[in-house]
Amino acid sequence: MRTAFLDQLTATELDYLLHHWPFWARADQLAPSGDAWTTWLVLGGRGAGKTRTGAEWIRAQVEGPTPLSGGKAGRLALVSEDYGEGRAVMVEGPSGILAVSPDDWRPDYKKSTRELIWANGAKATLFSAEDPEALRGPQHDAAWLDEFAKYAYAEETYDMLQFGLRLGTRPRQVVTTTPRPTAALKRLMGDPNTVITRARTHDNRANLANAFFEAVINRYEGTHLGRQELDGELIEEIAGALWSREIIEKTRVAAPPELVRIVIGVDPPITSGPRADECGIVGVGLDAGGRGYVLADRSVQGLGPTGWASQAIILMEELQADRLVAEVNQGGEMVRSVLEQIDKNLPLRMVRATRGKMLRAEPVAALYERGRVVHVGSFPDLEDQMCSFIGTGKGKSPDRLDALVWALTDLMLTGEGGEPRIRTFLT
Repeated sequence: MRTAFLDQLTATELDYLLHHWPFWARADQLAPSGDAWTTWLVLGGRGAGKTRTGAEWIRAQVEGPTPLSGGKAGRLALVSEDYGEGRAVMVEGPSGILAVSPDDWRPDYKKSTRELIWANGAKATLFSAEDPEALRGPQHDAAWLDEFAKYAYAEETYDMLQFGLRLGTRPRQVVTTTPRPTAALKRLMGDPNTVITRARTHDNRANLANAFFEAVINRYEGTHLGRQELDGELIEEIAGALWSREIIEKTRVAAPPELVRIVIGVDPPITSGPRADECGIVGVGLDAGGRGYVLADRSVQGLGPTGWASQAIILMEELQADRLVAEVNQGGEMVRSVLEQIDKNLPLRMVRATRGKMLRAEPVAALYERGRVVHVGSFPDLEDQMCSFIGTGKGKSPDRLDALVWALTDLMLTGEGGEPRIRTFLT
C-alpha cells in the first residue's frame, strides 16, 4: 500500500513529502504545543536525532507559506561549542540546516560573516560558547543551542543570549544536548518555562549503522557512561567517588594567571588499535601561590606508541611545559625509548606505581577539596572519569585521570628529590 500511494504522487508532491518534517518526525522531535514555554530542552543520547530536531525547528521558525513570505522569526542565533562545531554540525552537517532544507528554501551560508540568509530576509548567525561576549548586543527572536552541556562557559553564554532574546511577540529557543550534570543544565531543567523531551539512541535505530550498534551500543549499554550518552539520562553524583562535579564547577576559571611551572602527565596504553585503552595526556600548571591549574586534556585512543608520544610532545611544546611525567608500569623502557626517539633532549621523568590507583588519587582529590586545583575551561571526558572513580578496579581504565594524578603529584605533592611538597602550599 505504501508503494502504491507513493506511485500516485507527482515529483512536486514527492519533494514536498520528503521535506515535510511532521510526516517523518517522532513525537519527541516535534515542538511542544501551546504558548506556555520559552525553552524546549531536547535531552537525547548519541545519534538520537537531536541535530535534526534542532535544524527542523529552525526551518519551522523561518519559513512562511511561500519562500518570500515572512515566518515566525527573522533574527536567529545558532550557538555551538565552538565555531567549527557549529558549521560542521548545525549548518553543513548531514542533519544540519542546509541538508534538511528543500531547494527553494535553502539559505545561503556566508562563511565570512557566519550567517545563514533566507530569501525572505531571515538571518541566522553562528555564535561560539567559547566567546560569550559576542552575544552581548545582538537581538534575536529565536535561538538554537546545540550540545549545551559541553559548553566551556555555559552559564555566561546562556545569560548573554537571554538578554538579547527579546524580538517579536514570543521569542523562544530550543536546546539540544546529551545531558551531563552541569550546574547550567540543571538550572535550565528546573526553569518553569522549560519543556523537556527525551530521546534514546535506540529510538533512532532505523537511521543508524549496524556497525555503530555493534561497536558502541553493545559495549556501553547499561554502564554509567552508556546511560548518559545513549539513553540521555542525567547522571548525578556517584556515591563513593573521590571527586564531585560541584567541587569542579565552583572553582572553574576562564584563564590561568602567570604560571611558574607546567607539567605534562602521560599514562601510556599497553596496546594500540580500536579496542585499546586511551593514552592519558593531561597538562597542568602551578602559579606562584601554589595553586594548580588543569590546562589541557589531549588524551587519545587507538594510536600506536609513536602516535601518542607525538601528541604528548606537541602538547608539551604548545604549553611550553617544563617536564613530561610518564608512567612505566606497563611499557617499561619502551615508553622512554619512544618518547626520546622523537625528542632526545626531552625533560622526562619516569614514574612507577607502587600503590593502587585509589591511594595515589586520594591526595590529589584532597587538593581539589581545599580549592588548590582548578580547571581552566571544561574537560568533559576527564571530569566524567574523575566523578565516577570509586577505586574498585572494575570497568574501563581511567587513563585520563591517571595522567592527571601523575602530573599534579609531580607538580604539587613531591619535589625534585621526591620529598612531600603539599605541606608548603596547604599550611
